[in-house]
Parts: sequence; structure tokens; C-alpha cells
Amino acid sequence: MYSFISSPRMGFRDEAAGYFHKAVKLNPDFSDAKENFYRAANWLVERWHFLMLNDAKRNRVYNAAIQKAVCLGSKSVLDIGTGTGILRVSLVVTETVDAGVFGEGIVESLIHAWEHLLLQPKTKGEKGNCGQYGKVIPASAVIFGMAIECAEIRRHHRVGTKDIAGVHLPANVKFQSPTYSAVDRGEAVEPYTTEMMSWIPGGYLPLTECFEIMKVDFNSLQELRGLAAKEPHPLRIPAVKEGLLDAVMVWFVLQLDDEHSLSTSPAEETCWEQAVYPVQALADYWIKPGDRVTMEASCQDCYLRIQSINILHLEHEMEVIHNCTESRDPLSLGNEAELCSALANLQTSRADALQQTCVLEPTEIALLNNIPYHEGFKMAMRRVLSSLAPEKLCQPVDPPCQDTEMNSGSGQSAAAPSTSDPFYVLDVSEGFSLLPVIAGTLGEVKPYSSVEKDQHCVTLDLISEANHFPKETLEFWLRHTEDEAAVLQRPKSDKLWSIIILDVIEPSGLIQQEIMEKAAISRCLLQSGGKIFPQYVLMFGMLVESQTLVEESAVQGTEHTLGLNIAPFINQFQVPIRVFLDLSSLPCIPLSQPVELLRLDLMTPYLNTSSREVKVRICRSGRVTAVPFWFHLCLDDEVRLDTSGEASHWKQAAVVLDNPIRVQVGEELVLSVEHHKSNVSITVKQWARL
Repeated sequence: MYSFISSPRMGFRDEAAGYFHKAVKLNPDFSDAKENFYRAANWLVERWHFLMLNDAKRNRVYNAAIQKAVCLGSKSVLDIGTGTGILRVSLVVTETVDAGVFGEGIVESLIHAWEHLLLQPKTKGEKGNCGQYGKVIPASAVIFGMAIECAEIRRHHRVGTKDIAGVHLPANVKFQSPTYSAVDRGEAVEPYTTEMMSWIPGGYLPLTECFEIMKVDFNSLQELRGLAAKEPHPLRIPAVKEGLLDAVMVWFVLQLDDEHSLSTSPAEETCWEQAVYPVQALADYWIKPGDRVTMEASCQDCYLRIQSINILHLEHEMEVIHNCTESRDPLSLGNEAELCSALANLQTSRADALQQTCVLEPTEIALLNNIPYHEGFKMAMRRVLSSLAPEKLCQPVDPPCQDTEMNSGSGQSAAAPSTSDPFYVLDVSEGFSLLPVIAGTLGEVKPYSSVEKDQHCVTLDLISEANHFPKETLEFWLRHTEDEAAVLQRPKSDKLWSIIILDVIEPSGLIQQEIMEKAAISRCLLQSGGKIFPQYVLMFGMLVESQTLVEESAVQGTEHTLGLNIAPFINQFQVPIRVFLDLSSLPCIPLSQPVELLRLDLMTPYLNTSSREVKVRICRSGRVTAVPFWFHLCLDDEVRLDTSGEASHWKQAAVVLDNPIRVQVGEELVLSVEHHKSNVSITVKQWARL
């Protein structure tokens, strides 16, 4: 029996996980306890721990380096942060490295170890037993980078359009992802995101050769102390291919000793992801051979920081050299800072005094780039409003052209004002949403947004102003409610909503918590003929064979862990659900065609069934290890949004089986799907051969 359940948020994770685990043991059918234990376990033990422990190459190389050091005389033991813990031996061993090398605190940890816990290191050429000297495994790291083009990274970190479903995005509104914002503000947070680049949807194109960023000697206290205080050093890397500069990808080689090493390169089979530094805020992202990518690298705040990424175009470089040659000694051009500064002056224009920077999560930026999503909502909203009162439905307000911007005053509407009651539209989507502004373009509509952050409110106001909305058209609903938990209320004491937009699917790929309860309240707040969006949701799934999902979900026996029996301990935190998946690039073999598993109707709940069984025919022999699933959000019978589509800002999820099921072509398996409130579970049953 294999199940998944979507689950709510909570605090006190370690204590809560223990209580939920006990509750599940006492009553295995207690769905609420399962639901909360799965979420707590995902928080407490991130899934990469399982992938790391199943990385046989990583384990073998570390073991070989440790055995060599022990044989040479190292006897004392210091184990720093090896976490799930199969490295227990007589010398200093650490693997406190993340995708960006320094993010788990390896520099601070080793400084403390060298100052307070270790013997003095062996100097070059000095002889003697290794047990008389301090030593660290890994001995050093070499960090590499590469500039790349990658559409998937681009759509999660840069808004790529100026017009979204008829709404014009003004030039004075700039969107940034948190990684860029952290660098810009000098915040002590990760200035990069991480990706398994060999699996990224659509792949990537190298624009430069691989280049060395820096080396670090973990056996040198002096070097470790100086690392954080060292000034950023400039890098200029020649382009070898033309394309769009989307990111700098970073990996490293961990030199355990003079014989053994591990690489986190995307070309290697490794448990490590790569660090990705998205490129933002350039006037021009196009690069070609002869151009150079410029950047600065440092270890500020004990994070690897790659900042001030820019393009030094060949023609601009020649212009700067020509201008500087006329004014002073050309030898002074060796100063990289002066050259980059001159380039910046050529490429940047005067900043707008009213410019608003809006920091959005990568999923929110990907949502803005999801054109079918916004066009679909616009079409469905227009259809509903037209059915309620066609006379109130005006032609959409076109994006303002240069002439209308010059001749129209701020806050002036393109349509004549009306004294009749407007349509009331409420968007309770989580995070930043442009849907209320889109609704406002459809005629006599009073849209309400439920965004919480002040910068989001300011940004939506500026966008509304740029699209010539009357000043009071867009309202922020949380300013009208005393209790944020009671956001689903009437717009006014004597009014009802024409449309209520609910957030049904989490970005992770799971159904939102309490969505059916929210739908029940929403139905009571709709005017006659009003609609909830989406009106119903279809859940689809398929059977696959994926060793990757198996190894990310649990430690597999003792072979990968060199005979050490780790599985019974770490697998207590095993959960049958994997989230944030990209099915388009997940290493897997489809064993069946997609099938519809469930229909959740938010408008007519009596159509919903609490359970159903779905027969799935096997189209390819293999081992069923997982059931990936995704959703179609049906705004009406004609407009569907596919959460697995190419433009989707949603990820997908999967149920992972404890024990794979071997199947042959022509056989059938039965998926038992149960629905209770907002929780859905899937049970896989074997069926007889045909």
C-alpha cells in the first residue's frame, strides 16, 4: 500500500515529527497524523541526504582517503558536520560543503578546529609520522565556473515580456529574484540558487569554456583566515559561442588528498547540485565570440559570491580603448576596474527617479512568464462577466501607446466612467498576482488583490497607473479585513462576488491545504451565476520506473554505504511523496500512458466521489517504482491549465513505492484513489495478468 497526502505547515518540527510518528504507529489509518508526519519529515531530513548516502562513488573515495591517512599514522578523531554520518574514523574529516562550497560553514568550522582542536599542520618537506601533525580531509578545493544560456533559469529569474494578457508592464517597474537582490543589498543569505544541471528542462548551452574561480587550501589556517577578508577579484572570460547570457554555473573539485578527489561537475554522476548565479539587470544579454563576460568573485560572509556580472562587448571595449588612448597612457588600461567602469557608463542610462524594484520568488517570476495562464484567465473571466451582464463588459483596454501616454493624465480611464454597480472580483492567490489588474481591463470591474507585501502593493499600483486605471479601481483586500484568516468575506454588506480566484495547487505540485473548505465558503459568497476559478480540477498520473526517485526517497541496503547499516535509522524519515519534480527531465522510463485519477469539483461538490479505482494498462515491461502526478485546472469547460506544461510555473510530484512491482506488457495495475477534504491518497494494487 503506497500513499501520499498533501499536508499543512507547522512549527516545532522535531517534537511534532516525533508525536506524529507515534500517532501513525498507534493508528496507521490516521490520515491527519500521516499528513503532518510527511511534511515534518521532509523539513527535518531534506531528500538530498538519501541521494548522498546512496552515492557509492562519494562514499568509496572518502573511505579510501580516510584509510590512507589512518595507515600513515593519523589516530585522533574529529568529525565535523558529516551529518547522516557514515564517516567515523581517526582524523579530521568534514564534508560541510554545499553547492557553493562555503555555504555550510566549512571555513568557520575549520578555522575553529585549527585554532583550538588540531595539532599543528605538517610543513612542506617536513618528515615524521602523520599522527604527530594535524590534517584535514578534504585537503583543498578548486572552484570552477562557466557562463551559460538556459531558458529554464531565465524564465525563473527574469520577466521576459512587457505585455501580459493586455496589461502593459511599465519601464519604471523592475522585477528581481532573491539571489540577485541578496547580492545587491549585501545580505548574508545564499546569493545563488542550486540546480541539478544535467536534469534541467531544456538543457543549457555553454557560452564560455570552463574557467577557474579560486583555490582553497583547507590545511592552511592563514589562507582560511584571509579568505573572508579578501577583496573581490575581477575575472574576464572570453565567449566561445553566441547566445543569451542567463547565468554563471559553478561547481568544484574536492581534493581529499594527493590521490583522491571528487568532482561536482554536471558531467559527473554525483549527489551534489551545481550553484547557479542568475544574470539580471543588463541592458543587453546577447553575447558572441570576441565578447567577454566580466564578474567579481569573493568569499564575503563565508558565501561564494559571483557578482557584478556583465558583458564587455568587443566593439565597446575597442571604443573604450580608443578613447582612453587619446587621453592618457594606454598602459593604464591594465586597471580592470577602470575598464569595467567605463563599460558600465556606456551601457547604462540615467535611472528613473520613480523606479520600483519588486523582489519576487523564482516561482512568482515564472508565473509572470506563463502567458497561457494569464490569457486563459482573461478569456474565462470575460466569459463569466459577459454571461452576468453583457452591457457592463467593455472592450479590453489596450496597452497604452506612446501617444496616449503623452496625452492622458495619470489615473485617467480610457473608458467613460459608469454609475452602475461594478462586477466584484476577488483574487486570493498566494504571492504576487497580476490577475486583479487583468480583471480590471475587462469593463466595469472592481478587482480586489490579496497580496500582503507592501512592495507588491506599490508595484501593482504603478502597473495600474501605467494602464490608465481610475485611481480607486484596484483595491487591496487585506486592508479591508481585520482578520487575515477571514479573507473570504462579502465585498460589501449588500454585495456578493462575481468571481473568486483560489490557489488550488502549490508550486511544489501538491494540492493546497484546506482548498475544499475554502471552496465551500466561496460558493456562499458568489452572486447568482458567479464562479470560482478554477471550477474543477482533474488529476492525472502514470506509472514509471525511476531509480533516481528510489534513491532520493530512502537508503538502499548496505552496498552503497560500504556495508554500514545506515538504512534503519535514516529511513525512519522516509516519506512516500516526492515534490518539486520536473517530469520533462526526470530520469525515468514511462511504463503506462497517462490516466485520469480524480476530479475535484469546486463549484458542484456533489459530483465529487470519496474513492475510486483506476485500471492502468502496462505498455512497457519493467519495474514500477513511482506514480508521478499532475493536474489540469479547468477554469471552465474550454480553458484548461496544465501544471505539467512547458510554460507551467508549477512543479510536479510523485508517489514512490516502498517495494517496486515488476510488470509485463499487457498487465494491469489498479490505482485506488481516495479523497477526504483536501487530502488525496493513492494505493497501488497488483492485478491479474490478461
